Amino acid sequence: MQQSSRVRRFAVALVMIGAFSAAYALGRSDERSGRDLTPVPAFAQEAGDGLKRKTYYPNTEELAPNEMRVISLGTGMPNQRKSQASACWLVELGNGDKFLFDLGTGSVANLSVLEIPYDLVNKAFIGHLHSDHVGDFAAWFIGGWVGNRQRPPRIWGPDGPADHPNWGTQYYVERQVESYAWDIDGRSGRLPTAGGGIEVNEFPHDRFSVVYEEDGVKISAWPAVHIMAGPVSFSLEWNGRKFVFSSDTYPNQWFIEHGKNADIVIHETFGTIRQNIDLQGWAPENSAMVSARVHTPPAAAGKVFSMVEPRMAIAYHFFNDTDTWQEMYDEIRSTYSGPLSLAKDLMVWNVTDEGVTVRDVVAQEAVWPAVSPYGSAPPDAADREELPPWLVDGIQPMEDIIKGYYERQGVAEFYEQQIPRK
Repeated sequence: MQQSSRVRRFAVALVMIGAFSAAYALGRSDERSGRDLTPVPAFAQEAGDGLKRKTYYPNTEELAPNEMRVISLGTGMPNQRKSQASACWLVELGNGDKFLFDLGTGSVANLSVLEIPYDLVNKAFIGHLHSDHVGDFAAWFIGGWVGNRQRPPRIWGPDGPADHPNWGTQYYVERQVESYAWDIDGRSGRLPTAGGGIEVNEFPHDRFSVVYEEDGVKISAWPAVHIMAGPVSFSLEWNGRKFVFSSDTYPNQWFIEHGKNADIVIHETFGTIRQNIDLQGWAPENSAMVSARVHTPPAAAGKVFSMVEPRMAIAYHFFNDTDTWQEMYDEIRSTYSGPLSLAKDLMVWNVTDEGVTVRDVVAQEAVWPAVSPYGSAPPDAADREELPPWLVDGIQPMEDIIKGYYERQGVAEFYEQQIPRK
């Protein structure tokens, strides 16, 4: 009776998943290895307490030594909305490494609910410099510094063409840092100095290259076809696992070549031409250009999936709603019949030898930044900008109250040295 009840619950869960487009999967076997690659049902994920969970609770499941976990932090379009942030994906490996791919606007709020110390999500790989792929740079860079990061983060991205060096990642980061001069100077000497630095690694946009190779992890990049020169796509390879991320691209031969033999392939596909005309009010010419030329149409994304044959294909970069998912799904299915997920924010895919699980993240939204594994270094007063005398003169006298506050909070030893002085 218990088993049949479980089967019925699984059947109902599949219907609900179809209705709400959380994930769609059709199993197949891998001709290369002979293994059955049918995705493991969501409820079959083993929890630490021995239960089978349909959901992922952050910080409750350690990865196995050869396991990969992928979490969607931003899956939507350039338009901002609460239900879907812009492009961002987290890859976690069984060796403890964590990598971010793109930093789209709004995505760092989703990263925060995972309660991972910012010092452990300090490596970001940027496919191109559209705001919906890098718009949360400051939230990650400066917000992570305020959020207990003790060491400089590292960012990788493509260079610009020789005639447009201002299209490159180095140029972008330098100007971002310059534009936040007041913010950064004001925090310097009040936060750990090292956490306010950043390391930029620029690589060629116009050819295949290995851009990162540390601790058994190899990340490669190759040209993407998106509007103009500059964008790239990525692969991450580690311990027999392979993750592939398109960022934004039109179907191209580089992706077909380097996207094969992967566990997870994430490829963009934009909302359909009619969706953007009917639901967003775009002019037909504009909608056709953006949906079918600037981005990959869903049927074309399906064709790419069919050509690279991943263990799990993930389609993203569209508004995944009750009135849009069916058309997207049908279009992709017209050219692809393998395992498929239609991405929403805060979904999680676990990759093991046995299969690929697809679940939802369940997390508390009202979180504080996690404590850094490196402790907390005191600020360096030598880096501190102080108030000019005329602003000190404008302070309302209430040191009797402030001194008592220091004492009640257990930090009375810092009171004298922190009084504003001319």
